[in-house]
Amino acid sequence: MKEFTEEDIRNVEEYIDAGDRDKCLALIDGMHPADIAELFRNLNLRQAEWLFELIPDKETKADVLMELDEEDRKKLLEGMDPEQIGHFIDLLDTDDAVDLIQELDEEDREEVIQNIEDVEQAGSIVDLLQYDEDTAGGLMGTEFLAVNENLSMPDCLREMRHQAEDLDDIYYVYVIDDERRLRGVLPLKKMITHPSVSKIKHVMETDPVSVKADMPIEEVAIDFEKYDLVAMPVVDSIGRLVGQITVDDVMDQIREQSERDYQLASGISSDIDADDSVFAQTKARLPWLLIGIIGGIVNSLILGGFEAQLAAVTALAFFIPLIGGTGGNVGVQASAIVVQGLANGKLELAEFWGQIWRAVRIALLNAIVISGVVFAYIALTEPGDWALVMAVSVSLFAVVIFATVFGTLVPLTLEKLKVNPALATGPFIQITNDVVGLLIYVGMSIWMLKVFPS
Repeated sequence: MKEFTEEDIRNVEEYIDAGDRDKCLALIDGMHPADIAELFRNLNLRQAEWLFELIPDKETKADVLMELDEEDRKKLLEGMDPEQIGHFIDLLDTDDAVDLIQELDEEDREEVIQNIEDVEQAGSIVDLLQYDEDTAGGLMGTEFLAVNENLSMPDCLREMRHQAEDLDDIYYVYVIDDERRLRGVLPLKKMITHPSVSKIKHVMETDPVSVKADMPIEEVAIDFEKYDLVAMPVVDSIGRLVGQITVDDVMDQIREQSERDYQLASGISSDIDADDSVFAQTKARLPWLLIGIIGGIVNSLILGGFEAQLAAVTALAFFIPLIGGTGGNVGVQASAIVVQGLANGKLELAEFWGQIWRAVRIALLNAIVISGVVFAYIALTEPGDWALVMAVSVSLFAVVIFATVFGTLVPLTLEKLKVNPALATGPFIQITNDVVGLLIYVGMSIWMLKVFPS
């Protein structure tokens, strides 16, 4: 990928502002669409629109559009009429075309589809729009090479040549029956070693790996990784071949999902980028910050009711950050492991109670070690103050148990409720564990002060 220096960007901006078409054309001539898109990210909208219109090749224009970030692409599309967008869609693969159309406003979609000249392309796009965008059907394209199982090898080769004229890339040759049900895959080696076979169904590889059109993208990605594929056929409920997903599309989706999950885990309520407006970033950050403030107010109210005990044994106050910090760390660790297991398919919801039991055993081991260390430390530094020793160490034991089980339970429950479990790795766990941990500490301290009066 080409790296643009600040001087490069300044030169481009000067060429555009001066209206120097020749220098701009010389600059982008032969440049990869991804590099042109990278250049666009460093320009303002007016400059980007001017340079985009200058690109002479329509296919390159269409590819540049798809290489842009969603927000940048949306800004460019807003300056185009439906007919112009329809012409670009004609040049895209159906999966990319569907992605682009889904970014348009509802009222613009129908008008754009009506302006697609290729009727077959338009029909395929309309069919694909029926699928949920987070499923295999919403991700697949309809460009693939498929041949009938009853063809001879010479006839198969002729059919492949005919279909290949309309394809940019060929990953696999799928074999179908008369009802278009997927029967197998024809390896290139078999075409060379069996040039005169009577029917290709005798040499095809049967039982190919495929996915159903309604399979969630996360599960599709797991299958890609498991079987080391570059493309995967998509079938409908009765096994008919309806599309193909390529690994680059899966990686794009997983990257976007990972970015969303990371932001959600960080307490950001909506998908934002570093170059989004101040208002947009503030709006995304504020909800959890305000919830955190509420949690802080609740903590202050709890401590207010504990004022007399704190006044009597001031050392109790020194360990409040330890209780809250440990509970938050333990909870986030537990939830992160569960979320990761759900994401990579190594943890199934069928293991719900088994995972809870595992969490309890892990919590017991961690709690024994952590509370034991703290018990020894306070016993040595505050000899004879058994109320403080027991209040802190027993509270820590209870907090570690609660935080581990809670951090495991929440993402599993959210997954059952079809809510993104990444929510459980962020401020929600931290705030809850802070409040509950403080309640445990206050209650335990009051009890221990009664058991071990000074």
